[in-house]
Amino acid sequence: MSEFGLEHGLRGSAGEHKQNPILRYLGRFDEGELMRWAFRGLLIGAIAVLALDLRDLSASNGFLPTLSSLPGQTEAPVLPPVRDTGSRQADDPRRNVTTDQALLDGDMRFTLGSGGELTLTGRIIQGSAEAFAREVAERGEYVRTVVIDSPGGSLDDAMTMARLIREKGFTTEIRDGGLCASSCPLLFAGGVTREAGPKAAIGLHQFYAAAGSSDDAAAALSSAQATTAKISRFLDEMGVDTMLWLHALDTPPRALYYLTAQEQADYGLVTAKGPVAQAKR
Repeated sequence: MSEFGLEHGLRGSAGEHKQNPILRYLGRFDEGELMRWAFRGLLIGAIAVLALDLRDLSASNGFLPTLSSLPGQTEAPVLPPVRDTGSRQADDPRRNVTTDQALLDGDMRFTLGSGGELTLTGRIIQGSAEAFAREVAERGEYVRTVVIDSPGGSLDDAMTMARLIREKGFTTEIRDGGLCASSCPLLFAGGVTREAGPKAAIGLHQFYAAAGSSDDAAAALSSAQATTAKISRFLDEMGVDTMLWLHALDTPPRALYYLTAQEQADYGLVTAKGPVAQAKR
């Protein structure tokens, strides 16, 4: 409608106003107020479109989390590429991983070895915490050290297992050639003493929604914030610098930020008694 037409429609004769209740109502507002309302309408529409896009991205890429997120689901690669950080890390830590990928890609299994070592190998799935608790109940009297080799998985299970490790006073260890990625560092953090070999690969990335989780954007964002707070409180409880998790938050799910030996020590993830600290002296 032309400017003349709009003005005529809003400020026409009284008879015309009586004939058109919508124009009579709009005539109560000045043009500036109408423009502000039009802008608000466009803004609401843009937010709605963004929310829909966010929902679609969540469904297709899985980057919005729920508390049951599985960062190491089977559709994700066992050894995601290293996040590009420029010249920070010339060596690719994946080259040091010697564990068979088929073992890493399978559900977590438990092996009790000599010297009180309980080895955990494979993905942390929903139910791993219950299986680990049964293992500890049956053979925990022999366990002194929990050796971990895992690409990660369920956040809740990882933290539940870590708390049981802390309760029992076990040491956690990641050996040379071993992998501890995604949610696995949360499991590793449960050790009273935490040791990692110089050629152990420890990596972080964003948690993300499991298949079949809610695609409501508002619920997903709320869950993301709640989960981040939960992880921060957990790390603080374990005596690990919560700044560690910033590397996870800004690393896409299909990549990994591998911590250097110095970062592992600086954040308190690896304790001073571990092989990394000894190698630095």
